[in-house]
Amino acid sequence: MEGLSKLCRDIRENYIPKKDKKPRVWSEDDVLNGKITKAFVVILKTKGCYWARHSGCTMCGYFKDSNPSITEKDIEEQLAYALSRYQGEKIVKIFTSGSFLDEREISPEMQEKIIKKFFEKAEKVSIETRPEFVPAIEKINANKKILEISIGLESANDNVLKYSINKGFTFAEWKKAAEKVLDAGMQLKTYLLIKPPFLTEKEAIEDAISSTKKIADICNTISFNPTAVHGYTLVEYLWKRNLYRPPWLWSVCSVLKKAREFFHGQIKCDIVAGGTKRGAHNCGKCDRIFLNAIKDYTIRNKNNAFEKLECECKEEWMDTLEMEGFLIG
Repeated sequence: MEGLSKLCRDIRENYIPKKDKKPRVWSEDDVLNGKITKAFVVILKTKGCYWARHSGCTMCGYFKDSNPSITEKDIEEQLAYALSRYQGEKIVKIFTSGSFLDEREISPEMQEKIIKKFFEKAEKVSIETRPEFVPAIEKINANKKILEISIGLESANDNVLKYSINKGFTFAEWKKAAEKVLDAGMQLKTYLLIKPPFLTEKEAIEDAISSTKKIADICNTISFNPTAVHGYTLVEYLWKRNLYRPPWLWSVCSVLKKAREFFHGQIKCDIVAGGTKRGAHNCGKCDRIFLNAIKDYTIRNKNNAFEKLECECKEEWMDTLEMEGFLIG
């Protein structure tokens, strides 16, 4: 939808790209073969997501981690730096704030080199891409280890993808790419968004659950991403005008608990800015308890993590589910 695309572009018009060429790296808890282990996370600076340059998704502010002046030599230096910080974690997660498999960001030769280097010690390497670049996996040799391809579907509803997220592809296009990943013997992780703009709280919960049902028999992992308010995005534009609120943590827990009923793979939930006004939050008093429970549920596999969650703000959340649609009109 050109009107929505133009608005996304216009909002970013005054953003000045950073000149930093250093990658970000850290270690965090993750799960491999049902056991908690350490994962090494690398965010490489590349030229950035081509879709973001075209218009971008309504909620995505990760274009701010890109640098249009990055060269192949810069990528190689970033790899050397990342390898110098790598402590042999069994999982390596590589992000580019775009698509690892887009040769405009990382050349095919460099893609192969990066994966090969980390597979010298890692048991699993995870990379992100949009579905249109998935055919490039045919050139990648995983050396009989686990290569995970992560794709941001966000919603399995084409109307939400087009009119709410401005995703630039359809559910059918995602599914075709997903099947190609599985046919290649690789693992598939799919990101689903909790509460895209223009959906009520109740609609957002329903969309996340219905999307999970549609992809449950395809994915190895589903990662739920509650929308956060990033700078220079349409979501921030709406949020500043009191036209958008990030999801309640009550809603996030509701989605995660329901998803477990019909999806038996790994469930993840990384909450950016959780407990703040720009991220998924409740009333403030109970936010930390909820965030810890979500980590227990997704990382530590405690299925009873949500059972004793209580707070007086639950009534306000339930009122929101019941009345928000009427208030919006």
